[in-house]
Amino acid sequence: MADKVNELISKCLEAKDMAYCPYSNFPVGAALLTTDGAIFKGCNVENVSFGLTVCAERTAIQSAVAEGHKNFTAIAVTCNATDRFVWPCGACRQVLMEFGPELTIYSTKPDGSYKKSRMSELLPYAFTQSHLTKN
Repeated sequence: MADKVNELISKCLEAKDMAYCPYSNFPVGAALLTTDGAIFKGCNVENVSFGLTVCAERTAIQSAVAEGHKNFTAIAVTCNATDRFVWPCGACRQVLMEFGPELTIYSTKPDGSYKKSRMSELLPYAFTQSHLTKN
């Protein structure tokens, strides 16, 4: 598994270099691991109408789902911050939670160092499908 984590981190660092972020100058890359071992990359894509900006994590998930994948084990996320680990934003946490509370999140610095967490730790009181049950 260590090799797969290293590959995932390498892919998220590659994806960061593809980011389109002329407004924030805050490039983010993500790499999403499917249960069958495929990796899908994503980067943030900004828009002058800021509400239309899409985060790297959501780009990776949308790409994977568009290719027929819906079961994931981990995602690695990186940005240029060297003094701290940066985690997915609230919107991305909710989207990631859709695919499982046990999804592993690797927050990665540019040097490849990382911290690991689970979605259930990052979003402990998530809105889930169970909230939609009929009375």
